[in-house]
Amino acid sequence: MFGKINRLPLLVKLFIAGALGIVCGLWLNDMGIRVLTTFQALFSQFIKFLVPFIILGFVTPAIADTGRNAGRTLLLTMGLAYASTIFAGYFAYGVSSAVFPSLLGGNGIEAAAAAKTFPTLFTLKIPPVVDVVTALVVSFMIGLGISATNAESVYRGFSQLRAIVERTLAKAFVPFLPLYILTVTAELTASGRLASIAGPAVRLMLCCTAITLTLLVIQYFLAGMVAMRNPVKALWTMVPAYLTGWGTCSSAATIPVTLARVRQNGVSEPTANLVVPLCSNVHLSGSMANVVAYAAGILAMFGDPISIGPFTEYILAMSIVAVASPGVPGGCVLAAGAFVESALGFTPERYALMVAIYMALDGMGTACNLTGDGAIALIVDRLAGKRSSSSI
Repeated sequence: MFGKINRLPLLVKLFIAGALGIVCGLWLNDMGIRVLTTFQALFSQFIKFLVPFIILGFVTPAIADTGRNAGRTLLLTMGLAYASTIFAGYFAYGVSSAVFPSLLGGNGIEAAAAAKTFPTLFTLKIPPVVDVVTALVVSFMIGLGISATNAESVYRGFSQLRAIVERTLAKAFVPFLPLYILTVTAELTASGRLASIAGPAVRLMLCCTAITLTLLVIQYFLAGMVAMRNPVKALWTMVPAYLTGWGTCSSAATIPVTLARVRQNGVSEPTANLVVPLCSNVHLSGSMANVVAYAAGILAMFGDPISIGPFTEYILAMSIVAVASPGVPGGCVLAAGAFVESALGFTPERYALMVAIYMALDGMGTACNLTGDGAIALIVDRLAGKRSSSSI
C-alpha cells in the first residue's frame, strides 16, 4: 500500500495531501489542528535552515564552473539567460501590480483578519548557520576564488556539499512536503479562511499561467527578430519539450527532448550542446515569473501594496538564488522563503500559502524555463555565427 503511494508522482501526492487537509480541517478538534500547525512551524524552521546550505552547495560550484569555462559564447549565453530571468521578474511584477489589486484584492480580508487561530503546542527555533545574504556573498567569493586559483580541493569540497544537500532534500524535504501542504490546508480550512481565498487562489494560478505563456511569446518574438526565423513555427516546435517539462517538473530530465527540438529549429550542434545544459541551470524565467506573481498575488489577497522597491530587492536576489533551484522539486519557492519575509514582509503563514499554491503548478515554471532555453539558443547561434564569420 505504502509502496504504491511512494511511487505516485509528487504532484499527485500534493493534490491528495490538499484534499486530506480539507478533511482534517473539517473533522479534527482544536488540539488536532494545533498538532498539525506545530509540525508546520517546525518544517518552516527546517526550510529556513536549509536555504543557506542550498546556496553554498549549488551556487558556489556553478560560479566556479562559469569562471573556469569562461568564453565568449558562454558569457553571451549567461548574459542573455540572466537578462531574460530578470526581465521575467519585472514583467510579472508589472502585470501583477496592474491587475491583481482589482482582481484579487478585498477578497475575504475581513474574514481572514477575524479567523480563528491555532497556536502551536511548542516553539523550537532552528537558526540558520548564516543568513542568506552572507551565504550569497560567500558563494561569490569562493566560487570566483576557485576559478582564479584553480583550487581543486575546495571545488571538490563544495561539490560534495552539493551532493549532501541533494541527499538531504531527497530524504528529509521532499517526502515531508505533502504533509506540509496537508497542515497548511487543514489550518486554512479549520480557521474558515480556505473558502475566502480559494477563489482568488484559482484566479491567481490562471493569471500565472497566462503570464508565463505570454513571456514565451515575447521571448520567441525577440528571438525570431534576431535569428530571422518564424517565431510561431519556432515556438510550436518546442511544444513537446514544454509538455515534457510540465510533466516531469525537471529541466535536467527534459534536456534530451529540449536538445532535439532546439536542433530541429535549426540551431547548430555546438551551440545547442552548450546552451541547453547551461541554461537548464541559469535560465529560470518561468520560475522567476511565478515566484514574483505568486508573492504579489498573496499581497493583493490581503490588501497589502505591491511596491516596486521591495520587489526590486526580491527580483535581483532571486535572479541569483534561483540558480540553486534546478533539480530540486519546488526549489525556487524554497529558495524564495527568506526573501519574501525580509523584502516583502511575509509572515510564515503567508509563505506557507505561497508554497501550497506554487507547488500545485510547479511544472508550469519548469516548462517555461526550458522552452525559453530554445529562444536563447536561437539568439546565441545567430550572434555567435556572425562573430565567427566576421573573424574569418
